[in-house]
Amino acid sequence: MGLIIVQEMSTTSDATPKNYETLLVDRVDGVVTITFNRPKSKNAVNGAMWIELLEVLTEIQHNGADRVVVLTGAAGDFCSGADLVAMGDGKGRAHSHSYYSMREVTGVVMALARLPQPTIAKVRGVAVGVGCNIAFGCDLVVASETARFSQIFSKRGMSLDGGGSWLLPRRVGMHRAKELAFFADIISAAEADRLGLVNRVLPDTEVDAFVADWVQRLLALPPIALAQSKRLLNNSMNVTLEEALDDEGVAQTVNFSTKDTPEAIAAWIEKRNPVFKGR
Repeated sequence: MGLIIVQEMSTTSDATPKNYETLLVDRVDGVVTITFNRPKSKNAVNGAMWIELLEVLTEIQHNGADRVVVLTGAAGDFCSGADLVAMGDGKGRAHSHSYYSMREVTGVVMALARLPQPTIAKVRGVAVGVGCNIAFGCDLVVASETARFSQIFSKRGMSLDGGGSWLLPRRVGMHRAKELAFFADIISAAEADRLGLVNRVLPDTEVDAFVADWVQRLLALPPIALAQSKRLLNNSMNVTLEEALDDEGVAQTVNFSTKDTPEAIAAWIEKRNPVFKGR
């Protein structure tokens, strides 16, 4: 599979929070919560948000102090997709051609996929278009019973983007993926659960506590080992069994080079909870 480079990540976090135009970014004890914050448009992604998302995700990728990432939306909606006023007919568009706007989409989707940290999409309200695929691009998806999902693109004269053409067949199979893409139906959280697109569907009042519990469970796990498992699973459909086994061997070698694996073994022998440092 080629050369694998293990990069040492910073273990410090910026003590001075940055103010963003379209996002709320909150860091508490290793948890980064990114909130899409354009509630008047149901958190539609405009040019400024693409730029800010790329900046934040790239920063998280190289910050070892950031252990878990939660993506959510303000005011009861996750994300209503791309801001078509900015991207559609030139009004308010940040670029002279949509090709450049799509490069920003690509950059954000790849930055999200490259995060070694586990990511959770906490979805309320609408998650449609590219907003739907940002949610599905997270490692885990927790949805409120109020959540609604759609690959809305065909109804807007567009084809799939935001990684939907790659994500959907891997989540639901090719025929279901084509049904979702062609008809662009709005599906309920319950239907998304039935199709295997989300991990949990909960009453709205229970979503925050459930996600907070999963966050704490992830924080208690070894971050480098989690990152290795995430990489192996993400690559699993693109490699042979032999290549997967070789990659697993490399990953375990990385794990045994950390202090976390010996700590886990010692804690098991001493019948105590391990304390993982990520180094």
